Amino acid sequence: MYSLLDDLTRPSAGRTFAFSGENPTGAVSGGAPDHPTEKNARKVIAPGETLVLMDGDGPGEITSWWQGGYTGSDCIVRVTYDFQAFPSVEAPLCAFFAYPFDGVTLDHTGKFPVLNSLPVVVTACKGMNCFWKMPFRKHCRITLENRGKTERAAYWMISGEYKALPEDTLYFHASYRWARPVEEGQVYSVIDNIRGKGHFVGCAAGFEVMDSSCWCEGEVKMFIDGENFSSLNFTGTEDYFGGSYSFGMDSPLRQYRDFSTPFAGLFCVSRQQSKRIYAPNRFMAYRWHLPDPVRFGKSFRMTMQNFGIRDGKKYGRKDDIVSTAYWYQDLPGAKLAPLPPQEILCGNDLP
Repeated sequence: MYSLLDDLTRPSAGRTFAFSGENPTGAVSGGAPDHPTEKNARKVIAPGETLVLMDGDGPGEITSWWQGGYTGSDCIVRVTYDFQAFPSVEAPLCAFFAYPFDGVTLDHTGKFPVLNSLPVVVTACKGMNCFWKMPFRKHCRITLENRGKTERAAYWMISGEYKALPEDTLYFHASYRWARPVEEGQVYSVIDNIRGKGHFVGCAAGFEVMDSSCWCEGEVKMFIDGENFSSLNFTGTEDYFGGSYSFGMDSPLRQYRDFSTPFAGLFCVSRQQSKRIYAPNRFMAYRWHLPDPVRFGKSFRMTMQNFGIRDGKKYGRKDDIVSTAYWYQDLPGAKLAPLPPQEILCGNDLP
């Protein structure tokens, strides 16, 4: 596999840029003077207001994004490329960084649930980091809207490189979905409106399992270029996220086993678990298709089943599921699905 270390021995004609609270315009020499006690990183977003995190002309590519301060679902992040009429990225702030339930600060072991993957890292006290490459040819604008009722503090550092891009460069996209609960007898839609050419690169999901009979069971299915029958069928929900047999609950230990790896993980099991029941618990998981991107020529959609098994028989369940899908594609693409009302998103921030 290609390594990030491979580029370090070669010179580049590009120029590094950085947008932050200290240098919100990203201007050359636009930061504060080198004074021993200078600090001007914090910006406050009033209810109903939108803060611009980045507004820069291309061509270029974002390579690193750190976000601190308030990181919950009251704030909506949007990324718009090349003066498009609608954003290519839209999600609650925490969900964009693969952390769907911002209110969870302790897992079932009493520790902070750290997400430690290759493209996304979330650390204790909720330092949000992503390393997705986000190229833009003409322009890139990133905003943070406060849809809540309380002013919120924002700290950020978005950096990358102004440089020439190949003609066939694809654009990074992310879209949020939710079902509270999944309608009984229906499938959960992870993404269903991708139009264009590109590849799907991952999914981060949060589950609030409401049923004590078993883990949130069901196949994950991917449909390429208008298929009625899916080409990719993953054996079960936990299997898609790199686990098996209810992440350990079906093993002799009868305990969930969390893990966080470069490409897949169940990095959080919240609430005190019992050795005899599955619910109620909140789970956060991710699967990055970096070694195995799912290619599509004109369209892509992905679903998850939501059923249980009791006494050997399947039945429809009504668990809560929220998720963010990530992909690269050409422009213009389809307009993203609208976000839910804020009262729905507020449920993300409950422990």
